[in-house]
This record gives sequence, C-alpha cells and structure tokens, in this order.
Amino acid sequence: MFKKIFLIIAIIFILMLLLKDNLSNPKTKMLDYPQLETPQKSDESLDIDLHSSNAVLVNLDENKILLDKNSEEIIYPASLTKIMTVLVAIENIPELNEKVLLPQSIFADLYKKNASMAGFLANEEVTAKDLLYGSMLPSGAEASIGLANYIAGSERKFVKLMNDKAQQLGMEDTHFKNATGLHHHDHYTSVKDISILLQYALTNNTFRDVYTAQRYSTSPTNLHPEGITFTNRMFKNISSNDLPKGKIIGGKTGYTENAGLCLASLAVINEQEYIFVTVGAEGDHHTEQFNITDAFLVYSGL
Repeated sequence: MFKKIFLIIAIIFILMLLLKDNLSNPKTKMLDYPQLETPQKSDESLDIDLHSSNAVLVNLDENKILLDKNSEEIIYPASLTKIMTVLVAIENIPELNEKVLLPQSIFADLYKKNASMAGFLANEEVTAKDLLYGSMLPSGAEASIGLANYIAGSERKFVKLMNDKAQQLGMEDTHFKNATGLHHHDHYTSVKDISILLQYALTNNTFRDVYTAQRYSTSPTNLHPEGITFTNRMFKNISSNDLPKGKIIGGKTGYTENAGLCLASLAVINEQEYIFVTVGAEGDHHTEQFNITDAFLVYSGL
C-alpha cells in the first residue's frame, strides 16, 4: 500500500514539473510540420560550369535533385543561417504583433564585427513580425539577435533550438553557433542541408511570405515614427527577376570572407518550383554578384 501511494505521489510530482516547465517557457514550443521526403538525384542531372564551389538544385514538385556540386561538403553558411533563425522564430512566436525591445547591449558587438544591420536602433520597440523581415530582407543581425533574445532569453539558448530543429529535419552535416551567420569555425553546414531546411521552411506560409517579399515597410516605432522600408538584398542586385521560362520569386543572400558569396533562391519555371543553393563564389559586396549570376545561368537552362 505504501509503495502504491509513493508511486502515485512520484507521478504527480513529475507531471507538475513538466507542467511548470511548459508554462515557464511559452515561447519555446516547437510546432510540428509534416516530414518531407528526401529528394532523389535525377537521371538527367545538369552539367553547368559555376562560379560557386558548392551547389544543389532541387525540383520541389518532382522532389528531384537536378544539379549536385559538392553538395555534402562542409561549408560556412554566412547569412544563409538566417533561414533557420527566421523559421525557428516563426515556429515559436505566439503573437507576431507583440512588441520586442532591442536593448543597447546587443549593438556594440555587432558593430565591432561589422555585421550587416537592418537599421533598427538601441532601445527601439519593434514588432516580432518586423524583426522577421528585418532579419531576412536586409539580413539584419540586430533583428536576428532581437528574435533570439525574445524567444529564448539569450542567443545561446536560441541556438540550441536551431540545432534541435536541424536534427529534427535530418540536417546531418550542420551545427550552429550563432543566429546571425557571423563566422565561427564550429558554425557549419552543407548546401544539401540548407536545401533540406529551405524545402521544409517553405511549407510554412508565414515563412514563405517573408522569404518571397521584395520590399517591406515596418510599423512606426518609438525611434522610427515613419517606419523603415527594407529591400531584399537579392532583388536589390538584379534589374529583373524574369527568366526565359519563369521568374525568381524569393532568395536569401550571404557573404563572409570564409563563405564567399552565397545564395539560396526559389524560382518558378514552367509552373514548377525549384530551389537552388550555392556558396563559395568569389567576390564580395562590391564585385559582380557571382552567386546571382550562377542562379540566372542555371534557371535559364531549365
């Protein structure tokens, strides 16, 4: 009899601990979306000379890999990291219009590291939705850190959510150390893993809206009463997104000295969707954008 009472008390205690943990972390509940099948390599793979050292092209409608160039090689993702940052944020934000304070403390280190910024200011109160667009379109590091702190309490705890999500998606060659993509020797992935991430993320309608936006204007804030207008960095570098048989409808660029010029893009060709992920193109923000050149070359050949 005593053993049964003890067992019941133990079970109740465990349930109370679990309930307490869930209530104390309302913004870190991961949503589950259907698992996607791994794309298979097509028998008719494209053979195109690229500027990028690593690349993968996937037909999303047929779930086939049409081009593979060192796709499983370990690489540095630069700001392609923010695809995961934005996805994890979306899956954990209960209310997109909730206000988030960007404290002074997050800015000094980002300025010191010459991180790309969206244009928000210290002590600005911004909606979570605006931080999503600020992280994706102009690749704002302060927006990414703001999301991380808001959701998990710190960037370190948020990065754990990112790594948990990568493991859940089967991204076997990926490990994140930050939410921004700033270079770190232990922050790595592969273009194949990024394609897995992007294919999954695009099933989320909010993510798709953010990812495919060419321009976006934020809500008025205490420090920007007229808001800020962002332009997607990929679209900013192309005069037209039209292709012979379709158009590019979304993309996330990235660059560090170690990663080279990077791009993860989405295009519609002959009414079918394709994603093309590249890293390792030579150049920088001031040269020809060979990552975008590669995308136009490949999409035009379909």
